[in-house]
Amino acid sequence: MSLFASFTKKSKLDATIKQTVQARKSEGVKADQLFKGTYQGYAEVLQDDPLRAAALYHWGFTLLHHAKTKSGDEAIKLYEDCISKFTFCMLIDPNYLGAAIDGGVAYMDLARIKGVNSNDELYEMAKKQFEKANSIQAGTASYNLACIHGLRGDSEECLKALQNSKDKGSLPDAQDILNDPDLDAVKNRDWFLEFMASLSKKTEEVVAEAPEAAAASDVAASEENQAEEAAE
Repeated sequence: MSLFASFTKKSKLDATIKQTVQARKSEGVKADQLFKGTYQGYAEVLQDDPLRAAALYHWGFTLLHHAKTKSGDEAIKLYEDCISKFTFCMLIDPNYLGAAIDGGVAYMDLARIKGVNSNDELYEMAKKQFEKANSIQAGTASYNLACIHGLRGDSEECLKALQNSKDKGSLPDAQDILNDPDLDAVKNRDWFLEFMASLSKKTEEVVAEAPEAAAASDVAASEENQAEEAAE
């Protein structure tokens, strides 16, 4: 970081600290506005620090996988801690794709641990994280969104998300989709069966085309060899 950038950030930090003091002395709507302004100020001070963002992401990633090995209150505490790390990471780098996706996964896992229904705020937070991930890189979290819509029994949005995931090349294997409990509520619906059938048909077409492509390649290689021999 340059000396000028460091000085600018220090000035911004000082101004934000003063705003925090004002917020603490205020009440009601004015206090809320000041507090929200300080959050943005602190976020701006922290932005553009790739090493810190990466450290927070990997810290959160580690907590996420540790949480998966636990249950009950211990798991809840780890999930909440990992979510805070991913959130902090994205304050520094709003376009950190891994933090957006894994943050959504953490919210979903936490929702399962707590046993809340699919319309709970935790699932809504997961949905927002996945939508953010898609805005960073189209389609990367479309399957995750399909899972949330599947849990809610929202056929139209679930199919749309599955199709988008397929189009963007981020769709899991067919067997993994069929074994995914998040989609249990929609697996017997006609549109889902048709979508899965289209995946099987596509796979069959690829397998059928493979020998033809290999034969064409052999013919091309043979013609190239003949041309080289004639030139000699």
